[in-house]
Amino acid sequence: MGTENKNDNNNNIEALSVEEGPEAVLKRGSTHEYGPTSAHTIDHDSWGQVGLMLVTGFNCGYILSFSNLMLVPLGWIWGIICLCVVGLYTAYANWLLAGFHFIDGQRFIRYRDLMGFLYDNPMLLSFEGRQMFYLTWVFQFLTLLLGNMGFILLGGRALKEINSELSNSPLRLQYFIMITGATYFMFAFLVPTMSAMRRWLGISTILTFTYILILLVVLVKDGKTNENREYKISGSKVDKVLNAFGAISAIIVCNTSGLLLEIQSTLRRPAVENMRKALYLQYSAGLVVYYGVSIVGYWAYGSTVSEYLPKELSGPKWVKILINAAVFVQSIVSQHMFIAPVHEALDTKFLKLDESLHSRENIKRLLCVRASLFTGNTLVTAAFPFMGDFVNLFGSFTLIPLTFVFPSMIFIKVKGKTARIEKKAWHWTNIVLFSLLAIATTISAVRLIANNVRVYHFFADT
Repeated sequence: MGTENKNDNNNNIEALSVEEGPEAVLKRGSTHEYGPTSAHTIDHDSWGQVGLMLVTGFNCGYILSFSNLMLVPLGWIWGIICLCVVGLYTAYANWLLAGFHFIDGQRFIRYRDLMGFLYDNPMLLSFEGRQMFYLTWVFQFLTLLLGNMGFILLGGRALKEINSELSNSPLRLQYFIMITGATYFMFAFLVPTMSAMRRWLGISTILTFTYILILLVVLVKDGKTNENREYKISGSKVDKVLNAFGAISAIIVCNTSGLLLEIQSTLRRPAVENMRKALYLQYSAGLVVYYGVSIVGYWAYGSTVSEYLPKELSGPKWVKILINAAVFVQSIVSQHMFIAPVHEALDTKFLKLDESLHSRENIKRLLCVRASLFTGNTLVTAAFPFMGDFVNLFGSFTLIPLTFVFPSMIFIKVKGKTARIEKKAWHWTNIVLFSLLAIATTISAVRLIANNVRVYHFFADT
């Protein structure tokens, strides 16, 4: 990636940020159609901060569902194989994509800008630049919005579990979903950007490893005393195959987000090198933890493990309350990383870029934009409270192309004329195979949703 690293060190490449104040905004800027104009901070954070954000972000409460979603449909052998293969492949795909943050002297702080720029002329499947821009935009925002709804549901379930431990007649799940949505809204308003999360990462790290450590202790204790567990994969052959594809979707979700370039935009130079350092931290320390919880949970309870691990715990009441409380508070910080690109797009669209982010007019607009987003997401989540559906769906038809297909398309577009034939063959193979995988996993996700629609009703108290 010599070209990208050379561009990375070019200090003349500027990125606009309204947080720097109106003087800086007026002094700088980009006239390029796919330029880096943004209402959020660019070129600011250290790789350690971003690496810690990735580790804690991916070790959020979602991992409490992964024993059920990833390992129950696959069993031990295929489960471990898929965990290793998908983990290695997503690490490679993100490492590859990080190298294309700079191309021909242009810095791309958004995935959709990069795809629109590269495919500005008719290319693959007759797509033009604007079409590729909007396709990437739709894939990313569907992924991030569905992921945020999953976070709202996760927080609601954590609060309901606490309420169930303290009351013999717990309230409906929808009340806690509304509380969670309101809490996320307040955090997003007070901490408007990804870089502003810096002071919260320490709290998130403490909470993350506190609840995970307690959880692992209880899981090991339960596993030692549980003599009735079994690891049989149930269902017909068709069910097993489709459920296996759903499990692969969940494994992809727990390893990647589809917003690497947006995260990378916050990094100080050299941004490519720093992003890869952060990825090394995520796919070593981070991956060991969320894979570890998933494996130990499956070992402890077998194929009957719940979709939400704290429901299974046999420990005292205070343990369940503490774990669920930590999950709820930690999720407030984690969800912000995954929804930040949506905030950035809305802020850049609706805020006044010639004023400071904290000006009176921008604060009023910020309040309206955040309130509208979380009101909509909370309402949809309350109506469709099916956690597994969220994970499988945004891990299938949107996240697979963003993670595996598009980086290979970028490589062929940028390096196709100079790359060796075996490299081009490798990336074309990736495009074909992962496009087929996206189709298969989407079929599995739609089937799961169809089954749940028959079983559940709107605003179900699951």
